[in-house]
Amino acid sequence: MEDRNEIRKITMAQFFPYIVRMKEENWRLVQICAVSVDDGKGYEMSYTFCNDPDYHMITLRVELGEGEEIASITQIYPCAFIQENEAAELFGVKINHINVDYQNKLYRIDVAAPFRKKG
Repeated sequence: MEDRNEIRKITMAQFFPYIVRMKEENWRLVQICAVSVDDGKGYEMSYTFCNDPDYHMITLRVELGEGEEIASITQIYPCAFIQENEAAELFGVKINHINVDYQNKLYRIDVAAPFRKKG
C-alpha cells in the first residue's frame, strides 16, 4: 500500500504560495498543530490537509523563531480561526490578522502561553 501521509518541510517564503495552491486544488484543512522547539527558542507549525477522494494527507511544516510572526490563513481557510487562536494563546505563536481573533481569551488559563517551552 502506498504512503498516503506526506510531510513537506517548507520555508516562510513558500508558506502562502503552498496554502493558496492547496485551496485551488480543493484540499481540505484538517488541523493546525503548534509545537515549541529548541528549548523555547522557536516553534514548528504543521498544517495538515486531506484530499477526500483518496484520503491522501499532506502536512506543510514551517519553523519559526521565537518572536517571528506568521500570517493567518483565515482569509483562505476561514475555519482555521479556532486552531490559530489556540496556537497563539497556548504556545505564544505570533499569528497576524486572524479573521476572528479572541485576543488570548479562547481559554480560561492562569498563565500566558502555558505550553511554550521555557528556555
